[in-house]
Amino acid sequence: MKTPALKLVSLNEALFSVKAFAAAMAALYIAFSMGLPRPFWAMATAYIVSGPLSGAVRSKAVFRVVGTALGCAGAIALVPALADSPELLTLALGLWVAVCLFISLLDRTPRSYLFMLAGYTIGLIGFPAVTDPSTIFDTGLARVEEILIGILCATVVHSVVFPQSVGPALLGRLDATLRDAERWTREALSRERAPEGAANAQERQKLARDITELRVMATHLPYDTSDVRWMTRAVRAMQDRMAYLLPLTAGIEDRLDALRGQLPAEVSALLADLDRWVGGDDEEGGAERLRAEIARLSPAIGADTGWKEATLLNLLTRLRSLVDIHQDCRDLRAHIRDGKSSLPERLDPLTRRRSRDVFHLDAGMALWSGFAALLGIAVVCAFWIATGWSSGSAAAMMTAVFCCFFASLDDPAPGIRLFLVFTLLSVPLAAFYLLVVLPSFDSFPMLVLGLAPTFLLLGVFVARPATMGKAMALLMGVVGSLSLLDLGTGDFASFLNSNVAQVVGIATALLVTQLCRSVGAAWSARRLLRAGWSEIAAMTAARSGIPVGSFENRMLDRVGLLSSRLALAGPQQDLAAADAVNDLRVGLNVAELQRARRALGGPAAPHVARLLGAVGQHFRGLSSRRLGTPPAEVLPMMDAALSNLSAEPRSAERDRAVIALAGLRRALFPHLTFAAPESSSESLRESVTA
Repeated sequence: MKTPALKLVSLNEALFSVKAFAAAMAALYIAFSMGLPRPFWAMATAYIVSGPLSGAVRSKAVFRVVGTALGCAGAIALVPALADSPELLTLALGLWVAVCLFISLLDRTPRSYLFMLAGYTIGLIGFPAVTDPSTIFDTGLARVEEILIGILCATVVHSVVFPQSVGPALLGRLDATLRDAERWTREALSRERAPEGAANAQERQKLARDITELRVMATHLPYDTSDVRWMTRAVRAMQDRMAYLLPLTAGIEDRLDALRGQLPAEVSALLADLDRWVGGDDEEGGAERLRAEIARLSPAIGADTGWKEATLLNLLTRLRSLVDIHQDCRDLRAHIRDGKSSLPERLDPLTRRRSRDVFHLDAGMALWSGFAALLGIAVVCAFWIATGWSSGSAAAMMTAVFCCFFASLDDPAPGIRLFLVFTLLSVPLAAFYLLVVLPSFDSFPMLVLGLAPTFLLLGVFVARPATMGKAMALLMGVVGSLSLLDLGTGDFASFLNSNVAQVVGIATALLVTQLCRSVGAAWSARRLLRAGWSEIAAMTAARSGIPVGSFENRMLDRVGLLSSRLALAGPQQDLAAADAVNDLRVGLNVAELQRARRALGGPAAPHVARLLGAVGQHFRGLSSRRLGTPPAEVLPMMDAALSNLSAEPRSAERDRAVIALAGLRRALFPHLTFAAPESSSESLRESVTA
């Protein structure tokens, strides 16, 4: 019987290991041939750059090259200018690292590598030059050459030799996510669907997380080797349409709950028909027929319109949007399958949204991470300068690198600790290679044969997600120890000194991170929730139009980010009560009310404005940690807004406002029935008391 420890090596794992080793050996050979002082930097870089998907390797390589050059330029500019003051020079280098790290954390696309590399590259080049600034140009040029050789070798090998393209993997994930969305849609439309619960919430969070991961994967698509790279705009448009399915389907579930037992028979028949259509009954003109039936069943808004009619109209409008989105996704998937380079005119605007409007960004945590990196560098540099330690520059380099590598995590300490442990475990192996293997071989082919057993085996474990962290830490511990030494200083004393510096640098990064940067999953989850609440509050007070798509994409990203953190946070009373998907629905309805209010000229506009002000005050309270239910006065404001909107002359803006108002009422007060306006406040008090 096979055990996990005896798991056979898969073809993909073996292929990745061989390609990564080949790229590393090619980089090492070129660096040796050029007579570079530390050729193992090229080997280490090749392993850092290597990845299973060629498109991701290529996309990151472009920004790594630019970032390396920028970091070198910064070192060449700062070191001569501050050569007479080591204290100021190390502080300036630390500030450069901190600023670059801050900028990189504000960009969750491959561009972030540019700034991260610019940050710690200045450490790799600048810190060794603090004690000998006259060699800065030669040192900088050599480091850039070594790093660029590693980047280029890894990029070429992974792009040419059996490339593993991003495109097919992305399309497979896209199809699977679309099937999940269709299944959830059918469950929502079914009258026998499961009641709201933990499983349903987890399903929503999984869908949001999958869509966010797809969006990140798609950033590599323009650099891919497959034909799918020409379909980048269509893939992004399909992702944008799928993003709307989460709040839309959740809203339909809620409206069906509210109207359960009160739906007209024709609407029930429509739901069954729509269920069959989503399930694949795609007869000619099916979408148009469903749209026509929805339009026929939609109630007209009049002076006597109540919450039940408004909620039914809201449901039917959501069903119309559901048909549109599913049809758009089918059309776009067929478009991608056919390999067409242009989009249908009605879908083209979806591709013009900027990526910075898509992802949640946390400037506060980015700033704090930059400060932690600066503090760690300052501590180790102060010790280095005060003691005159000959290998202190290596410790400063490692502190800069490890403060940057793990800064995107809520708690970087476990990752840094893992690398510290496996760096210590790698010391005997590194000593064996440096003191036994390297002096024994007088030709490059023999050196390759000596390195192959260790690095090919570690490469297999790097390719496995379950062991990737440990294997990469051990691999980089060995090659990192070798790369810290010039070819002419391969003695035991130099080896021991450089490894002590490496351990001290990683330990300093770990200590500073634990003291002032590590935060728990629950803390991060609350911060994400408060960010959403603050944005909703800002939307209620917005004086200009709210761009379509910006808020919903950021909130969807937050839902995906929350899912993993809520799982790690454990039972937390305030987190259990939070519902980011419901917050997303609130924000969408607030945005619709804001857009419609600007086009309303009658007496309804002031009532809508007052309501938005009260909702904004509630969410500002939530974001300020004053948790609680919406204030009781919000409900009479909603009743007044509905009455005045119903009396407005018929227009598309008025109907949109009524639909959004009904959705906002359900999102804020999900337990209320369709009470008459005069009894709504009493119903609210009873529901809060209960």
